[in-house]
Amino acid sequence: MAEKKIAKTTVKKSTTQKEVKKTSETKRFAPVADPKKEAIRKKFSGVVVSDKNDKTVVVLVERVKLDPKYKKRFTVSSRYKVHDEKNEFKTGDKVTFVECRPMSRDKRWRVIK
Repeated sequence: MAEKKIAKTTVKKSTTQKEVKKTSETKRFAPVADPKKEAIRKKFSGVVVSDKNDKTVVVLVERVKLDPKYKKRFTVSSRYKVHDEKNEFKTGDKVTFVECRPMSRDKRWRVIK
């Protein structure tokens, strides 16, 4: 009986070693992004509504949508908090902005022009 127990434990150890070898061979990593490649970013343009915050402007973006059933056009407006590093844009200015990394809870956009 002692011989059988030893045989079973050696069999289990050998199978676990085989499994480890298989998993290490099949392990693949995510492809690394090319540093020269530029990320595709969303780009919007709108009118500055508020510039009271420091290094932040609130931009109003209006889009025209079409009702799927009745085919009526209507405007949808969205307000975005956009990072303005130099505080150069004032209320009423037209700006273009792109998405970027989160800078605060609400601010995920950066002014281009």
